Amino acid sequence: MGQALYIRMHAQDNVAIVVNDGGLPAGTVFDDGLTLVQKVPQGHKVALVDLAKGAAVRRYNVTIGYASQDLPRGSWVNEQVLQMPEAPELEGLPMATVRPDPLPPLEGYTFEGYRNADGSVGTRNILAITTTVQCVAGVVDVAVQRIKAELLPRYPQVDDVVGLEHTYGCGVAIDAPDAVIPIRTLRNISRNPNFGDEIMVVSLGCEKLQPERLLPAEAPLRPMPHPGAAPAAGTAPVLDVVCLQAEEHTGFMSMIDSIVRQADVHLQRLNRRRRETVPASELVVGVQCGGSDAFSGVTANPAVGFASDLLVRAGASVMFSEVTEVRDGIDQLTARASSPAVAQAMVDQMAWYDAYLARGRADRSANTTPGNKKGGLSNIVEKAMGSIVKSGSAPISGVLAPGEKLQQKGLIYAATPASDFICGTLQLAAGMNLHIFTTGRGTPYGLAACPVIKVATRSDLARRWHDLMDVNAGRIAEGSETIESLGWELFHLMLEIASGKKTWAEHWKLSNALVLFNPAPVT
Repeated sequence: MGQALYIRMHAQDNVAIVVNDGGLPAGTVFDDGLTLVQKVPQGHKVALVDLAKGAAVRRYNVTIGYASQDLPRGSWVNEQVLQMPEAPELEGLPMATVRPDPLPPLEGYTFEGYRNADGSVGTRNILAITTTVQCVAGVVDVAVQRIKAELLPRYPQVDDVVGLEHTYGCGVAIDAPDAVIPIRTLRNISRNPNFGDEIMVVSLGCEKLQPERLLPAEAPLRPMPHPGAAPAAGTAPVLDVVCLQAEEHTGFMSMIDSIVRQADVHLQRLNRRRRETVPASELVVGVQCGGSDAFSGVTANPAVGFASDLLVRAGASVMFSEVTEVRDGIDQLTARASSPAVAQAMVDQMAWYDAYLARGRADRSANTTPGNKKGGLSNIVEKAMGSIVKSGSAPISGVLAPGEKLQQKGLIYAATPASDFICGTLQLAAGMNLHIFTTGRGTPYGLAACPVIKVATRSDLARRWHDLMDVNAGRIAEGSETIESLGWELFHLMLEIASGKKTWAEHWKLSNALVLFNPAPVT
């Protein structure tokens, strides 16, 4: 079994988590004399002192719950013996009160990226085919497979072809106030830096979300000079649409032929693009965690937070998200805001989401999963404290509402649901060109539109999922790496991946579907 180990996050904590793989049996004695009253699984909490019924249970120097019964020293502390605290109020919060000394800028760091006409930079060179409605998804899927098989080998500078398929576009209240969220999400994803300014759309024809409504900047809609032709130089932007209900389509294969023919035009242009040396400030990194466990806030997320600070010092943009997974630490976030206006924008996003959950007769407690609890996270308060540390320590310089596009540098709070797939979709819409994803329980999550660096919180997961995890943050818990050393490792890896090195998710071509956040009614 080796030496019995636990990790205590703060001197004021009265619980700690068991480090040893497989947990520890009852009767185990730690070096300080603490003796386990019962078996405690890996990552789960053990009481460091006697806890009377009703006593505050503290981890991260935060009250994560109250003991629902007397818990002797050495007891296993889990969700069954904890009462969750009330959510913090959104009034009377510290607003932009933390003023850390500015850290020196990091200069001279670069990567090899694709410069776009709008000034953004892609880390990949991908043809994306936007869809206006779910009805065309099957046709686009067949067309994409044919494009990959027949056309892509001719264009070695193009990384991939992806269909931006979703379940929106019709059968919805398209004019409802909240419909702006899924519409702008899909619009901004279509303009992601990794797609090289090439916008190609497949439409059914009768859907509510018409192409010119989805992409008004590329309108007016006008036909191409002839099928598959490129617009003449100097002409106004063309909304390049293949409409399946168009009269020229006389069967399934004619639809596929039209999509393939049009894709060839875009592939020719993309294939002329080359990587060039650009500063690290052109990175737009989204950070997220999924399948979290009690080690997330000990190893992987703190290392990501350190790397986030390095990115901000290099002039890059970093987004952290997941409303329900930061809601219980809102006071920490508003205090770090760069201005009272930014702090208030965060409060507004929390209030909007509180109301959204209330409409569905749910609350923040619905967030934690059976896997989170099996991994030692008793409730959303504890989970939130470990989630927030992904944001590092830099001032929060801006806030994005769901689906909005990023317009500034620095550390940004991008409000999203905590669902892995919805969060990733919304971060893509914001302009993310590189994704960092931490996990403790393990998930094969991936995005076709953007490289995803997967960080395991525990060495056991990294060993078992050796060809899915890119980084093993469990080395921090074992003592062979520090948060700082692993943070630097992540920073350098991000530059390598941004320059074209493949992640494991890319190697296996793991790609989760886009999931648009649609709080508007379905009709």
